[in-house]
Amino acid sequence: MSRIIFDIETIGADFDALDLPQQEYLLKYAETEEDAGAIKESLGLYPLTGEIVTIGLMNPDTLKGVLYFQAPGKDIAPFEEEGIQYETGTERDILEKFWDVIKSYSQFVTFNGRTFDCPFILIRSAIHKLRPTRELMPNRYNGPHIDLLDQLTFYGATRRRFSLDMWCRALGIKSPKDEGISGQDVKRFFKEKRYTDIARYCARDLLATGELLVRWENYVKFKPGSAS
Repeated sequence: MSRIIFDIETIGADFDALDLPQQEYLLKYAETEEDAGAIKESLGLYPLTGEIVTIGLMNPDTLKGVLYFQAPGKDIAPFEEEGIQYETGTERDILEKFWDVIKSYSQFVTFNGRTFDCPFILIRSAIHKLRPTRELMPNRYNGPHIDLLDQLTFYGATRRRFSLDMWCRALGIKSPKDEGISGQDVKRFFKEKRYTDIARYCARDLLATGELLVRWENYVKFKPGSAS
């Protein structure tokens, strides 16, 4: 079975650049300046107020893949590092490339993809009038999408949903945050034009998700006849 891991990085719009009705809607329930600030900082979490700046895809069996990222104002030639091919483009470009790649795989793997990456990709694609090449939101329980957060929380049976960083640290997997960047830093890095730093952070997310997949498959997922 061919399978691919994917992950995205996003940034929020500048609040002041939004239309007044949008600003009013977003701040409708903000009671304090602190509430308003938190809302403005969270715009990258939603496809109607944010955009995708990086999409990474990696085959967990070969550890080879592609990383598409935005780099406005910079002319960065395609390059390869540790089996990952890096290419730049607009948000529309990188979404088109994503849909072209993923259609060739029978199974895809994410960490929290069902509630974040997949809906974000679908809505941003709709904004750019791009048609999906495959179903990103199939049946949750026996479809071709393995969301490791779903699997490791047993579809919500456990009380708390821990981050990828927490899972990595608990299981002895190298965390993507060990290089001094996290998802909260992406917008600042983007403003500072540190585009390749964001791309490499996404690549580390792919590698960590791949290692987590191996751990889940070998030590959590039940395989009939495998008990010793």
